[in-house]
Amino acid sequence: MAKSHCGRYRQLSGSRRELLKSAACGFGAVAASHMLAQSLQAEETAAGSAPVTTETGSVKPTHFPPKALSVIFLYMDGGVSQVDSFDPKPALDKQNGKPFPSKIEPTQFNNIGNSLASPWKFKNYGQSGIPVSDLFPEIARHVDDMAVIRSMTSAFPEHTNANYFLHTGSGFQGRPSMGAWFGYGLGSECVDLPHFVILNGGLIPPGGLDNFGSGFLPASYQGSVFGLGNSPVADILPREKSAATQRRKLDLIRTLDLESGDRYGHDDQVESAIRNYELAARMQLAVPELMTLSDETRETQEMYGLFDEFPNTQTFARECLLARRLVERGVRFIELTCPAGNGDRWDQHSDLVNGHTKNARSVDKPISALLTDLKQRGLMNRTLVVWSGEFGRTPFAQGSDGRDHNPFGFSMWMAGAGIRGGTIYGETDEFGYKAVVNKAEIHDMHATMLHLMGMDHERLTYRFGGRDMRLTDVHGMVLKDILS
Repeated sequence: MAKSHCGRYRQLSGSRRELLKSAACGFGAVAASHMLAQSLQAEETAAGSAPVTTETGSVKPTHFPPKALSVIFLYMDGGVSQVDSFDPKPALDKQNGKPFPSKIEPTQFNNIGNSLASPWKFKNYGQSGIPVSDLFPEIARHVDDMAVIRSMTSAFPEHTNANYFLHTGSGFQGRPSMGAWFGYGLGSECVDLPHFVILNGGLIPPGGLDNFGSGFLPASYQGSVFGLGNSPVADILPREKSAATQRRKLDLIRTLDLESGDRYGHDDQVESAIRNYELAARMQLAVPELMTLSDETRETQEMYGLFDEFPNTQTFARECLLARRLVERGVRFIELTCPAGNGDRWDQHSDLVNGHTKNARSVDKPISALLTDLKQRGLMNRTLVVWSGEFGRTPFAQGSDGRDHNPFGFSMWMAGAGIRGGTIYGETDEFGYKAVVNKAEIHDMHATMLHLMGMDHERLTYRFGGRDMRLTDVHGMVLKDILS
């Protein structure tokens, strides 16, 4: 009897994960080829409405009507000094140069000096009269749209653990980033860009890419890091010279992927990887269009600072402008990192005036332009803008001209959708060292952000390790006093 095959037939593995591995990165890499030509924008979803389904996911119904649909997180890497920015302390001016009169808590470093008054002057701005230092004259013009939280605290005094805590709600490595949680809970409005994008100005935070990871959530929720150059995402451009050839190749890959799934069953990790590869296919068209700013007016580019004489202002200006463009395209969560080249981030253990001045110059004009632009385009009422570092700085000197880490009381602000502008929440003590009124935690910040996006932080859970996990763990309360 004739053989039914050539004798070189090999039975395929019964594991779909092994099948995907055997085909390396090419298998399923860009499986949804027919979607390359799509420009579908998912419709906005109100509470209780049916999800808007696409082949790669859906906009999920919220727990209640959302105020915001996107978040822009302006991450001030290293820790901005609260007493030099948004929390003026006249008592510290009087104490300048004298031994610090309050109990000093253990921090990461020693070499504790005397009380150190702010070298910058404060002025009152807007109808609300909120004081802001001369570090941020442009941002200060927007105080009537901002809620300044002066009583934020962190559980960690060291950069890496404090960064994990800020980004994931846990001081330990490996938990899902808040951007991943937002995608998991809300889905995505955008089918051709990631729901969670990090615009990298040059400084990835201490703790590395785990600040943006998906942790125990499916891998499709992890953040995507975009550079600012001509190739923002590695290997994103099609390799085929002909679009028709590229499409035929992707059609074949899609067919093979669907057949293997039907034959061998489905695996969550493999499916997450395939969804990421499908998204990569659509990004081949979307990313180059996103990064090209030629359709922006000269006036807009100048407003952001793209032609500023200071290179780091140009860098952060591009980040802020791209953040606005991402919001327009329905991207859910956008984080901006600080530009490289300013020395040691906002982490001025010495040379405070020089370091904070350069960092402020990098971000002040671009952030002001972002807030102005969002407002002019009607995007402010759907966008939540959050400004924060991982902790603050001490009101006493480290050495003679620096400040140490201070997790006991620092300032951050929120603006945009659902925020009661012109608001100050909480207080630190008379020297700006510790939160003493309405003490707020990182968990409270996360709970408030989720609330504004229509999510109850206690109900947004994921079963892992035998328990229901959430971004706020067993903590967190919504800061209702800053909500409109």
